[in-house]
Amino acid sequence: MGNITKYNIDELEKRIRYSFKDTSLLVTALTHSSYANESRDKISDNERLEFLGDSVLGLVIADYLYGMFDQYREGNLTKIRASIVSEGSLAEIARSIELGEFLYLGKGESNTGGRNRDSILADAVEALIGAVYLEAGLEQAKEVIIRLFTPVIKKSYEGKGFQDYKTQLQEVLQKFSDKEINYQVIKEKGPDHNKEFVVEVHHNGQAIGTGKGKSKKEAEQQAAKEALEKNTWVKR
Repeated sequence: MGNITKYNIDELEKRIRYSFKDTSLLVTALTHSSYANESRDKISDNERLEFLGDSVLGLVIADYLYGMFDQYREGNLTKIRASIVSEGSLAEIARSIELGEFLYLGKGESNTGGRNRDSILADAVEALIGAVYLEAGLEQAKEVIIRLFTPVIKKSYEGKGFQDYKTQLQEVLQKFSDKEINYQVIKEKGPDHNKEFVVEVHHNGQAIGTGKGKSKKEAEQQAAKEALEKNTWVKR
């Protein structure tokens, strides 16, 4: 994308069924750090909005599930929520509205497939939610979230959603251990626009799984998955 046009704004607003009064908020939500870093002008990227949107999303989904599944206990609700707000699910939602085509990306990020990268798409969805919340408040943000997330919510409570290996690992370990589980980034490779993270998951002072990914979240999930698959003592 070059400069955002009225067509771009109108088309994206139709897809999310929300019209921004302040279109600069929308532009910021669509601006990846790689684009902001390459720009000659001082412009804001979407990371602050992403931070805000992540919290709003977590609250809205928790509230929705609490009201919808009054027969479920905390553990079940936690599993479903984790599946719904996972990077994979957020990326799926982004693709359903073709959000990648509207993003401002730096040349390197764009040339290496950034418009279809799960981590970038997931962050942009959260930034979009943050922008709606900032402009119109919680109720309007909730309307947008529920509209966009209904298919993912349905898949998650039917057991067809994203597999949250971190939650699974925590539940398995908590059955026989009160020791903490923590995730450590042990290596970062590649340029900013195409990084790969290597993460280890540790329990009781021991590394029990390693994972790689284009984001820390993805690498953590893969580390937890390996811990579940490789360590027979975890499965007991």
